[in-house]
Amino acid sequence: MSLRSTLAATAAALTLALPLAATAQSLKMGYVDYQRVLLEVEDGKAAKTRLQKWLDDRQKEIDKEQESLRKEKELLDKQASAMSEETRVQKATDLQKRILELAQKWDRYRAEAASKERQEMEPIVARIDGVIAKIAERDGLSFVFERRDSGLVYAQTQFDLSNEVIRSYNTLPKAAAPKAPAAPTAPVAKDAPKK
Repeated sequence: MSLRSTLAATAAALTLALPLAATAQSLKMGYVDYQRVLLEVEDGKAAKTRLQKWLDDRQKEIDKEQESLRKEKELLDKQASAMSEETRVQKATDLQKRILELAQKWDRYRAEAASKERQEMEPIVARIDGVIAKIAERDGLSFVFERRDSGLVYAQTQFDLSNEVIRSYNTLPKAAAPKAPAAPTAPVAKDAPKK
């Protein structure tokens, strides 16, 4: 390749690279550890506590039923030799059916727990997103990444906005609790006699 064509190629490459480098320098970015924010904001802590209490109550119920079934199995095993084959098979079948029903009940509770968690967390996530957007606009950030799900492998801690998001979120006015529906009023009869 001649010197002239090498210089022309270098000049073309520099012409293309300089605007990209200038644009890259003006980009400001940050990241947020969303999981940590959810666990540390006051609303998130309260939601997790409510969900954990609900789960603990269901676990106690399941444990109680499981213990009852275990005792029935022990009793069946002890009395099996004194029962007719038909009675023993029938009782064993009934016990297996109840064990399966308990397993299905636990699966329903787990699905319900996931649904409850989504219900509890959606408004909190929406408020967190609003806080992040305000911080990004205020600081002129072009991008804010989620630490875990974005594929972010490394970032300097100076770009971590998590603490600021938690502080800003906790200073927001508390979200209004949903109002209970008004009590129904009794219908007034049009032809009711006046007193």
